[in-house]
Amino acid sequence: MGSITTPINTPQYDLVVVGSGFAGSMTALNFLEQSKKDGKQRRVAIIEAGKEGERCGASRWTMAYLRLDKNNKFDSDWIKEMKQVSKGLADEDYCKKLEELVPGLAQYLLDHGVQLNHHDEKNVLLEFKTDQHFVFPEGGGNAIIENLFQHMSKFDNLDILWETAGLKLLTSERGEVTGVKVRKSDGLLYEIAGKYIMLACGGFEGNREMLAKYVGNNTHNLPLIAPGLKYNTGAGINMALEVGAGTAGSFDGMHCELVDTRATKPDAVVWGHNYGIVVNRDCKRFYDEGKRHLFATFEMIALETWRDQNQEAYFVTDSTIMNRFRPGWVYDTSDKDPIEAQSIPELAEKLGLDPAKLMMTVSEFNKACNHKEFNLMALDGKATSGLSPNKTNWANPIDKPPYYGVPMTSHLTFTYGGLKVNLDSQVLSTHDVPIPGLYAAGELTGLFYNEYPPATSCLRSMSFGRDAGLAIAKKV
Repeated sequence: MGSITTPINTPQYDLVVVGSGFAGSMTALNFLEQSKKDGKQRRVAIIEAGKEGERCGASRWTMAYLRLDKNNKFDSDWIKEMKQVSKGLADEDYCKKLEELVPGLAQYLLDHGVQLNHHDEKNVLLEFKTDQHFVFPEGGGNAIIENLFQHMSKFDNLDILWETAGLKLLTSERGEVTGVKVRKSDGLLYEIAGKYIMLACGGFEGNREMLAKYVGNNTHNLPLIAPGLKYNTGAGINMALEVGAGTAGSFDGMHCELVDTRATKPDAVVWGHNYGIVVNRDCKRFYDEGKRHLFATFEMIALETWRDQNQEAYFVTDSTIMNRFRPGWVYDTSDKDPIEAQSIPELAEKLGLDPAKLMMTVSEFNKACNHKEFNLMALDGKATSGLSPNKTNWANPIDKPPYYGVPMTSHLTFTYGGLKVNLDSQVLSTHDVPIPGLYAAGELTGLFYNEYPPATSCLRSMSFGRDAGLAIAKKV
């Protein structure tokens, strides 16, 4: 695997990939492998803006939960869920193709040495139609990235341009995309020519100007959930828009998650907000914690925390919950243990909250809980009455010491708006015509509206990246 460190006078590649996360790495590796099978020595360049230790967007830091069943098949109910939450705006054909591609992707990962852990969930009611099952790679997203790069290192016809930011697409007089203008770490501009260009450099999470423009006020108070997201500046989107690309997905939408404020590691998500109460700085509940399934509400409560709660939220529960869930992924993704106390006032003091106010909120909540059976494996209807807001399900009294709490804030994971592509990942113009030579995959392609049906982002980035790499190899 080569490395470009000196000025180059417009090198010619068969494929130039902008971005080295799941989508970009999958595109490059599958193109290289298919070219080798074809007996062709085709040249590939990966352009990556990130510095050492911060590369690959969010791919290296995510747990990479995958919405798969025991046979590594995709949850077919996801298509219906996408149609419902997007109110019919999401590309249904794209969603159907993802379902078709996923089993092949899962086998590809296994064949390339990625260990997929199959998890039967005993405590969290999943909305997935996978028989209470999901999959995650051993070692998370980092293991996938390391594995893909290890395989790419075997190819001497691949150049990786580190600390190189894509700025502008090069085009012919007739509008064919012929390369990328980049700025390297020396501050100088270079032109990288390619027969085909794949844009796979993420959304605009790291661009505060675009966040303010599209998402709105106060986005500057949203920390990024992973270090690599600072390089997701919307460059790929803007480059394509300059040559007439169309868009998809809601540009005012984004996916956020509640993380442990104390954590020193990225992606320290606190998943189990459903199984207790969540209060603000004034010790008041502000969201129906039992409104829907865990994965169906973790985004909504994070957005509410950012939008209306000054980025402060506190999870409070008791030993009934913690004894059942810990150890496990729901409360142990952080590198800090939940705060423990023998009384609610003591817990409040440790959280930096008003003891009397938190005690009043917990007492009122406990009194408002009905007497239905507490059943974590169903939308149990164990609710409160007379509160604002009420809790619809899993409203179990918090009265079994020790008590536990976690301070939380909302972190930005990815943006929704992006480029419009066809089923072959070709970027479409504003008139739905493929722009010659230009492809896109991953989170800079728009798909989601209103909500993100979870455990699918990694799958779509890898699946369509892989599919595009194979398709482009057949064209060269």
